[in-house]
Amino acid sequence: MGFWEKTKGFLLSPSETFNSVKDEDWGGSIGYFAKWQVIYTILMTIIFAATLVWIRGLLLSWAGVYPEIDIAQITWLFDLFAGPMLIGWGVISFISGLIGMLIGSLWMHIWVYVCGGRKGVGQTIKAMAYGSTPTLLLGWIPFVSIIFSIWSLVVQIIGFRQLHEISTGRAVLAYIIAIAIPIIIFAIIWAVILGVLLAMIPPR
Repeated sequence: MGFWEKTKGFLLSPSETFNSVKDEDWGGSIGYFAKWQVIYTILMTIIFAATLVWIRGLLLSWAGVYPEIDIAQITWLFDLFAGPMLIGWGVISFISGLIGMLIGSLWMHIWVYVCGGRKGVGQTIKAMAYGSTPTLLLGWIPFVSIIFSIWSLVVQIIGFRQLHEISTGRAVLAYIIAIAIPIIIFAIIWAVILGVLLAMIPPR
């Protein structure tokens, strides 16, 4: 299957499309993800640049309102660092997205395995990479990106089911456990930190 054919398939008919890539090497899914990650990063960088332009305009609008602030100096520094900020944003976004997908796949595979998935970590990587299609394609749109994140979650669950040949319930359970454990650990850490800080406050 070609790049665009896969994109259409994972968006509109994920079950059939996952079946068609079941015997494919997982390296192909990394290449597919990387291509979409480049496009996603470019679009997100454009959104970030537009945000910086809006902030600059806001700063300039303050010139007459706050005469005590040297707006010209601030905007000069803003213009000086805007380019490096955009480049840095793009590079970090691309690398972190790729690494995050791989680490997320390894973490997810633990729980897919626990829930009965025995087809190998490569199949989990394919489910995660290909399942990210909705987010990479449309998740850069402000305010509605959560919709495409949920869409990707559903497609990834379908990928676990099809590629590991497990039930939908087991695939959902694996995803719930993988998400719940970090949240619980994070909540415990913050509860401990808050408890320590409260204990340091002297009684009245």
